Amino acid sequence: MSKNLKTQAVDHLFEAILTLKDKEECYIFFEDVCTVNELLSLSQRFEVARMLRSQNTYLDIAEKTGASTATISRVNRSLNYGNDGYDMVFARTGLENKEE
Repeated sequence: MSKNLKTQAVDHLFEAILTLKDKEECYIFFEDVCTVNELLSLSQRFEVARMLRSQNTYLDIAEKTGASTATISRVNRSLNYGNDGYDMVFARTGLENKEE
């Protein structure tokens, strides 16, 4: 993990997130913490990662999510060379292969 990322402020944020009990509490908290565009960008990246793991093409992902090919490429790089955070969450949620 990047030394620049691991700060006391980030620790406090993550501790706060870990106290959230359900999806409704997540909506309440994240609407206060993030702008709508920030939250939509995060959710778009997560959806791109899910679709990449489900073997969707860049073109299909771009059409369905509105993500640019640059964003899709960055997410793909994280999936292939990152810290396996996406895969950890996919394994716990079963969202990787879920069609919606």
